[in-house]
Amino acid sequence: MEDFERRLIAAQGYCELSMHDDALAELDALDADWRDRPEALEMRTLVLMQAKRWKKAAKVSQHLCKAAPENGAGWVHLAFCLHEMGYSSEARATLLAGPAALKAEPVFFYNLACYECQLGNLAAARTFLDKSFELDKKYREFARTDPDLAPLRQDSSAV
Repeated sequence: MEDFERRLIAAQGYCELSMHDDALAELDALDADWRDRPEALEMRTLVLMQAKRWKKAAKVSQHLCKAAPENGAGWVHLAFCLHEMGYSSEARATLLAGPAALKAEPVFFYNLACYECQLGNLAAARTFLDKSFELDKKYREFARTDPDLAPLRQDSSAV
């Protein structure tokens, strides 16, 4: 367990320094029995997402959803990867299929707002965005510059 924690911390550090290959090497060096633990899968997903390796990150996120279906992180990450690959409708469906507890998280509503906005559903996007603001005011700041929400900012009828 000590080696597992040390490698996760090292991978996180490399990720923070944008040293993605080094971070992945730390995760690859884990004992085979530990590589499929939710913590390792999520770290691998985060590294791949930061490196913008969306297809690989989506595949690992799918594995995380199966390994820990009650963990909302896998669903959020998978949906985000799908969205980044241009599959916003599938991203929305993935997020909505997540565990019930996820539906109490501001990131759930914020990401749904982004997906709805990109799909042209501005009224739904506004509703979800307002809910994310209600749950955590910091999302208001994110929304000011998020390119996914540009159509919403430009449409006065949706504001």
